[in-house]
Amino acid sequence: MPILNKPLLCLAVLMSLAACEPGVISEGADFQRKYSSARKALEQGNYDSAIRSYGALIQTAGPLEPRLRLEYSHALLRASRYDEAAQVASALAASTKGSDRAAALAVSGTAQHESALADLGAGRTGAATVAKLRAADAALKEMLAIDASLDPLGAMVSRRADIARDLKRLGG
Repeated sequence: MPILNKPLLCLAVLMSLAACEPGVISEGADFQRKYSSARKALEQGNYDSAIRSYGALIQTAGPLEPRLRLEYSHALLRASRYDEAAQVASALAASTKGSDRAAALAVSGTAQHESALADLGAGRTGAATVAKLRAADAALKEMLAIDASLDPLGAMVSRRADIARDLKRLGG
């Protein structure tokens, strides 16, 4: 996704602007080092480490906070902490617009769907599971309406079809 390169560009710009103030350069370099470590942990599948790292970075992220929250929610999703991922991503979607909102909705919808699938796997087919499926579908539908280019291979479209089948099966 092209949106993944924004934090590095923002960090470079912020660090160059910070060069005018003594002491800020080392703080920027430290933040960039910690961000790189968190990102590497996420990419290598060390999700617990990524979650801890992003959680710590968010506190001092400044204008990069929304991006770090998105990556944090993605790490939660990958760690199978679906309800937490959905909560973080949904809150982020509520406070952003455009492609940033679409990216947060993609994580939120995917997390809600995965949570519903876990419920179904455990034999829970009640109203709470149906509500998760509906919320997942709504998030993914909006994500696609905002920026369908974030789904170049059709994974979200396919996920919506799976959700529709599950809803039909459950009478929802």
